Amino acid sequence: MTDNEFIEALKSKSRASYSKLIDDYQHKVYATCLSFIPNKEDAEDIAQEVFVEVFNSISKFKGDSALSTWIYRITTNKCLEFIRKRNTKKRFAFLQSLTGEGFEIDRSKYFTEMNHPGIILENKEKNETLFLAINGLPEAQRLVFTLHKVDGKSYQEVSDITEKSLSSVESLMFRAKKNLQNTLENYYKNEQ
Repeated sequence: MTDNEFIEALKSKSRASYSKLIDDYQHKVYATCLSFIPNKEDAEDIAQEVFVEVFNSISKFKGDSALSTWIYRITTNKCLEFIRKRNTKKRFAFLQSLTGEGFEIDRSKYFTEMNHPGIILENKEKNETLFLAINGLPEAQRLVFTLHKVDGKSYQEVSDITEKSLSSVESLMFRAKKNLQNTLENYYKNEQ
């Protein structure tokens, strides 16, 4: 089956084509979700949302990019949406704590998946520190850094997924590395 035939089968809502889509992409989508959200349960939920979105939106797929690029774009958007919502909840919890009706958020058990293929460090604590530093980057830098360094995408693939120019991707990557370097240097200075 050619790519165009496969896309047409998806658009016609063929069960076999959706089964093939999930077989072909479930591990890739899940790994990308873990790159952004290092928690197994949340990453699984987001991966499911991605496939629901693909199913609901395939009729809008114009073929301007490869199907895989389109799926990665949906995946990164879902991950960033999740992070934004989580950050909003943290701000709300902080505001509640100021009014005396707050509650403590325990993030100590959040990092459940530290064996992501793109991140191999000596121990869980270093992994958590790195993920926290990456998540502290501005959104565009975090997106580019995660796709390139954690998921192993080329600059051209990152450019296609994010719909940014190659020079913009390179610039964001440079700034992301610089920001991470500063953040991690400060962290380790404070630890000593």
